[in-house]
Amino acid sequence: MRTVDVLGTAMGQIVANKLRSFFTLLGIIVSVTFLVAVVAIIQGMNAYVKENIAGAVIGANAFQVRRTPLQIGLFDDEAWKRVARRPRVTAADAEAVRAALPDAQAVALNSGWPTPMSDVIWRDQVIGDALVFGVTPAYQVVQDYRFARGRGISDVDVLQRRPVCVLGHDIANKLFGDRGLDPIGQSVRVGGQRCEIIGVAAPKGKVLGQSFDGFVLLPVTFHETLYGRRLTATISVKMREAGEVAPAMARAEEALRVVRRLRPGQENNFSVETADALVAFWKNLTKVLFSIIPAMVAIGIVVGGIVIMNIMLMSVSERTREIGIRKAIGARARDIERQFLAEAIVLSSLGGVLGVVGGWLFALLVATLSPLPARITGWSVAVALLLGAGVGVLFGVYPARRAAMLDPITAMRQE
Repeated sequence: MRTVDVLGTAMGQIVANKLRSFFTLLGIIVSVTFLVAVVAIIQGMNAYVKENIAGAVIGANAFQVRRTPLQIGLFDDEAWKRVARRPRVTAADAEAVRAALPDAQAVALNSGWPTPMSDVIWRDQVIGDALVFGVTPAYQVVQDYRFARGRGISDVDVLQRRPVCVLGHDIANKLFGDRGLDPIGQSVRVGGQRCEIIGVAAPKGKVLGQSFDGFVLLPVTFHETLYGRRLTATISVKMREAGEVAPAMARAEEALRVVRRLRPGQENNFSVETADALVAFWKNLTKVLFSIIPAMVAIGIVVGGIVIMNIMLMSVSERTREIGIRKAIGARARDIERQFLAEAIVLSSLGGVLGVVGGWLFALLVATLSPLPARITGWSVAVALLLGAGVGVLFGVYPARRAAMLDPITAMRQE
């Protein structure tokens, strides 16, 4: 038989038994849909972290000097103990980095994580859970803050521990927007202390549905008065061009090794991180999901394959007389085998295609109804289609061989 005839007959059998074919494919459709959708969401998150979150947290053309590396969640107990023994990042460290990088656009010292949260109170208005950052003026350059009203934190504010603050756009809008008041010069309570509003930051937008404008900036010295000196204070450095970041990191590392009196061969007691480190940290976390997905998909595929094999065996039993007639008029055993194998492959491949479409629609739905991004990747589609065809080959061989081995005389006697 010609290949076209084989495929045509296979499609004819599927169309003739639509409901049975659909339920036969259900396991494969669900498994492939899950694979495509989850991979799309994870890949979308990877791209989103790289393009948005990493730059927002660390800054564009920037790097950080930290006490604790971003990979800390992946360290063993011994490594964590070594990190815990590291000294704090101090203003003296920031000065050493600034001296080593005269060409830097900005070198800032800012409070570290976990970032304190506080109510912001003005008269009878209360805005809850605002992030409170302690910063030096240069941090506003690193993070590309612009000001819709007033000014930012100044060197004088830091030196004199002035009780002043810059409000994020959302907080200022909720407190003063409806009243039509100018927030500059007003006093609010942050962390139980009164501070004067000197500026309102321009909106920075949302990331994953969470606003980046629900914050309060305080002079880092005043922040220490409220919350104490942070164990995880961070030095943030912004260079003018992306190509300057790597050499600047090397110079900053050398300067800190000198100021901290580390001997040659002794490991650093600090970490120098770029946005790439945050991206790598996220990707390491998603590897856990990628290790679970194949097992879950494999279970669904095996179940779907067993269903296909059973349905094909039932089809062989139902079509025994047909097989006998075909053999009687000259069909060879391999022709019969090809026919049933083609039906299994077409059936499972159709399941793969429907699963890809279902996964794409599900990922699109998630991206539309939630802040989670989703990106369909070519390799996930290819794997899904190969899985579909592979299941047909793997689980269709036995029914096809059984059909091919039927004795034509015995088969024709079958009612």
